[in-house]
Amino acid sequence: MDPLFGMGILALIGAVAAIAGYTEDLESVVGSQSNPNSQVQLAPQMKYPHRLFNKAISGEPLSNAFNAAVGAVSAVVFASAFQLPVITAIVGGSVVATVLHLFLSATSFFGRIASQSRFKQPLYMDVFKRNLPVIGAYAFMTTACILIIAYLMQTYLGNPVPIPVMAFLLGIMVGSIGSSVGDIQYGAERQFQNLEFGAGVNAAYSGNIVRKAESGIRSGIDNSWFSAKFGGPTTGITFAGVLFITSWLTILFNPAWGSIVSWVGIVAGVLFILLTIIANRILEKSARRKFGPYREEEKTEIVE
Repeated sequence: MDPLFGMGILALIGAVAAIAGYTEDLESVVGSQSNPNSQVQLAPQMKYPHRLFNKAISGEPLSNAFNAAVGAVSAVVFASAFQLPVITAIVGGSVVATVLHLFLSATSFFGRIASQSRFKQPLYMDVFKRNLPVIGAYAFMTTACILIIAYLMQTYLGNPVPIPVMAFLLGIMVGSIGSSVGDIQYGAERQFQNLEFGAGVNAAYSGNIVRKAESGIRSGIDNSWFSAKFGGPTTGITFAGVLFITSWLTILFNPAWGSIVSWVGIVAGVLFILLTIIANRILEKSARRKFGPYREEEKTEIVE
């Protein structure tokens, strides 16, 4: 394969991955399926009723892996059994996965809220009607992008892994990145505005989430505008960067071209890893100097 052609395909994969990461993070914010969701579930028990859409079908990695696998299997069936074009099959598979995702989101929402009725947590139908279509739109975009990435990897980059398995792995990857990278701009920054940066969330603050803030009675959509500026782009860039970083060495230093090229690729890979470790250490030390040591502050009044 021509290296320039391979790098072009890889650049396209990176662009699609950036969109997938962006929409994945926003879907988890609107539906409260990210790390801070444990606090969303606990809030009514701690006498903090709220209007956040509470579904949390599972963790983000498993949820996105399930959606991607269902969409990929459906797309393969559409393409092989009905001879549909690739893009049509991908859209059809994404629709199947989205419908199933919406069904699980609805049953989870009603089940969780109903189980919290003893804690005086209301069941807001307007929250359900307003948030569910947005959840479906983001879930569809994430699934479709993952299927496109899996198809490009197998067709043009020669990846031997079957598309459903590749989509499953990519779903785990994008969900993990959303949980570890994107949530800081939704949980720590939006859900806990009443705490000092780096203070942590211990048992004394359990469920003490910011529920109203500047926009009035807050819902997941009110949180998403904030995440769309920070957490979403960060998740997308990270997902695209992971795919690019793990693939560019293989494309530029193809082992099929000879052992010398392979050794050059290994050396380049080791040097690249060392550079990333050094850059990460410099960034960490800079952040600690700028924001101060991580510490636990005294509990302050919640900002309503």
